[in-house]
Amino acid sequence: MKELKDYIKLHGKVANSSTLKVDSFINHQIDPKLMMAIGEEFKKRFQDKNINKVLTIEASGIAIGLATAFAFNVPLVFAKKKKPSTMNDMYNATVYSFTKKESYNVCVSKEFLNENDKVLVVDDFLAMGNALVGLKEILNEAGAEFVGAGIVIEKGFQEGGKFLRENGIHLESLAIIDSLENNTIKFKD
Repeated sequence: MKELKDYIKLHGKVANSSTLKVDSFINHQIDPKLMMAIGEEFKKRFQDKNINKVLTIEASGIAIGLATAFAFNVPLVFAKKKKPSTMNDMYNATVYSFTKKESYNVCVSKEFLNENDKVLVVDDFLAMGNALVGLKEILNEAGAEFVGAGIVIEKGFQEGGKFLRENGIHLESLAIIDSLENNTIKFKD
């Protein structure tokens, strides 16, 4: 997605050879026009999948999920990182965060996912694929269909995308970073 790559070139900051900061427009401060364009792009790429729900993990995925759900005119469901006291019957999975270097349990109320759902999973980054694997476990437990994953930025130099594609997941990444070496952002063509 050219518009996204232009934003990354202009506003992205390389923190180190494995970390790209996009907090000025995607996951801390959010550029609403870009976010809505991201949602529309995911709709174009998955429009033939009869999606009736979008799923993500709080917090960084929520804006992406909302823009995508809006484009599809379907509900957004997000996995919570802490079980609310009001949630009793739920699906759970353990997810390891590459960025935070810790594991956490995510949960979704059974009220919001079931065997009739065709679900698109979205997230801001894909590194090793742990978040998507955890969300896939939740969808499997719910009996819902995991129709694909929409990723805003894939770290192509890490194994997540390769692993997911080799395991038959329809994965669409809007920008794939080939390298962050020498403080330079290089995209995969």
